[in-house]
Amino acid sequence: MLSSTPAPAASVSSTGRVRVAVTAPDPISREGVLSQLRQRPEVEVRENAGPATVALLVEDVLDEAALARLRRTVRSEGTRAVLVTGTVRENELLDIIECGVGAVVWRREATAHRLVQAVLTAAQGGGDLPADLQGRLISQLGRLHRGSAADRPGISLGLTPREVDVIRLVAEGLDTAQIATKLSYSERTVKNIIHSLTTRLHLRNRPHAVAYALREGYI
Repeated sequence: MLSSTPAPAASVSSTGRVRVAVTAPDPISREGVLSQLRQRPEVEVRENAGPATVALLVEDVLDEAALARLRRTVRSEGTRAVLVTGTVRENELLDIIECGVGAVVWRREATAHRLVQAVLTAAQGGGDLPADLQGRLISQLGRLHRGSAADRPGISLGLTPREVDVIRLVAEGLDTAQIATKLSYSERTVKNIIHSLTTRLHLRNRPHAVAYALREGYI
């Protein structure tokens, strides 16, 4: 599981709870998710997504219409997104990450605890991918890199050695505290390094940063 960075205040209500809006393809799915979230004191359910909320989207099929909804939610409304779905095909992995989805939850694992965990991580700008999906993403990007490396000799993102070290450990699934221990940094330093590179490279979250670094050959 990818770890998180400090939460932006816009995602947190005056009561200290994270605002979340739920979108689903049918009333039963939506009400099922809402009933689980309403039990939890960490979140505050809102009717509509927006810059001050985390959007939790339930999608049965990740077709073009679903991907368009994801892009519109993240880019146009400026919110963070959690995707709940039953399956993700190989060719959909990069689309999901590049849409700006920070967390993915399998429908079969969508308990109240798991949903809230994903929402809180997304609110903090972090990444929360199932272990099997994260492994598939890394494998896919590794293949893409090997296939295109010969066409891009000497490419550089301008990453510092510290940034490369941190992103490599993020890709291995270490959280902020584990990375800090591994590199003998403070947790604040690790968070600052990640914030700096994601801001400079216009990356949406940690999974996007890992995907970008893999695509460009840093890891």
